[in-house]
Amino acid sequence: MDNAQDTRSNSGILGAYLARTPGSAKLAAEAANLFPSGITHDARNTDPYGIYIERARGPHKWDVDGNRYIDYFGGHGSLILGHHHPVVNKAVADAYEGGSHFGANHRREVEWGQVVQSLVPSAERIRFTSSGTEATLMAVRLARSFTGRQTILRFKGHFHGWHDHMTHGYTNHFDGTATTGVLPGVAEKSIVVEPGDEAAVRAAFAANKDIAAVIIEPTGASFGQVPVRPEFIHFLREVTAQNGALLILDEVVTGFRVSKGGAQVEYGVTPDLTSFAKIIAGGLPGAAVGGRKDILDLLDFNVTKAQGKEKIQHPGTFNANPVSAAAGIAALSTLDATDAPDTANATAARLRDGINEMFASEGVPWACYGTFSGFHLFLNPKGRAVDPTKFDPFAVGQDELKPNSPAQANKLRLALMANGVDISGRLGGFTSATHTDADNRDTVAALREATRMLRAEGELPG
Repeated sequence: MDNAQDTRSNSGILGAYLARTPGSAKLAAEAANLFPSGITHDARNTDPYGIYIERARGPHKWDVDGNRYIDYFGGHGSLILGHHHPVVNKAVADAYEGGSHFGANHRREVEWGQVVQSLVPSAERIRFTSSGTEATLMAVRLARSFTGRQTILRFKGHFHGWHDHMTHGYTNHFDGTATTGVLPGVAEKSIVVEPGDEAAVRAAFAANKDIAAVIIEPTGASFGQVPVRPEFIHFLREVTAQNGALLILDEVVTGFRVSKGGAQVEYGVTPDLTSFAKIIAGGLPGAAVGGRKDILDLLDFNVTKAQGKEKIQHPGTFNANPVSAAAGIAALSTLDATDAPDTANATAARLRDGINEMFASEGVPWACYGTFSGFHLFLNPKGRAVDPTKFDPFAVGQDELKPNSPAQANKLRLALMANGVDISGRLGGFTSATHTDADNRDTVAALREATRMLRAEGELPG
């Protein structure tokens, strides 16, 4: 707590945040003696400390000091039904009553796989994992084994988990060099090109006959913070088929959010492999890779034996955990029976419009943009002449959309939290089916006050 008080300085924003969150400050001081940077996920890095949450319901959460926040972090995108959904809660409680881990097959894993397959027809076979990182890792391993090739084609700024094959080209090391702790030879087997650049993709295939697969976030990096057009996904489907490579859609975020069947159903594109996480497990740990049977047969004991192939080994203590399975079944079945994705999408569209109208009225040269149930704040780092109500992210390069001034972005987040709204550190978020028009109005009001606070501290012109 002493260190936090020392950073109070003359900032009204920081002072308001510190005064509001003494309980979080105390826990942050304890965490600093336990965890690197005092956190357990990089996205929770906040200066001087992040909030500590006690409970959550619907679109709201409350911190240890009793402050309520309109939540757009949304369990990192996993909670399209909102926090503490009654159907999911009951399913989890019933499952836990039977036992948290059997070390054996169980009924719920079959039901979970069936509901996934019913929503995503491309998932002819499914293998559950514990995280999205594991799902993309398995998809890459399957692609390399199936094609007999080694190289993966990826896109600048796209996140596919933190395993060694995916670390460079996301936030740094765009030159292809390995990030710290990763073998150079591993990094060399990934080609990173600009998203949306068809010529670059064709050139990569022309220069390298070893490309096993192309992997992409189908709505663009960070759920469309740097968007790509649906036509580009169709192009990738064609060019991979022409070159004997596989198309992997990373639907860890977009799966069951863009639509009930994810981006692939919305766009009418059938990938060879798909990675899922977040919504698939109803807010609990859980993920999966799904795709063509002949590819996932590489995990099958009998098929690989009959074909004389080496089976890909895949253990995993918590694969298809029965409690996660119960949450996944409940969440996906509820989503399938309702219009949850459409509701969340429509709410986000109204929120984006409301924010942009506010920016325009306040003379703030920023913009809010996004698609489906996401939104992103553009802080205009190069001082463009911006009409927030007509902003086109495709007219702005990735190097302007992705980076924000860390100090300015952090101060904006503190100001928003001081006014009861929590968004992600990348200055965006997700709506759920439980966010309301009242939440939208309160969010716009909070952001209006936050911009005024920033202007008072010289962080905005005028």
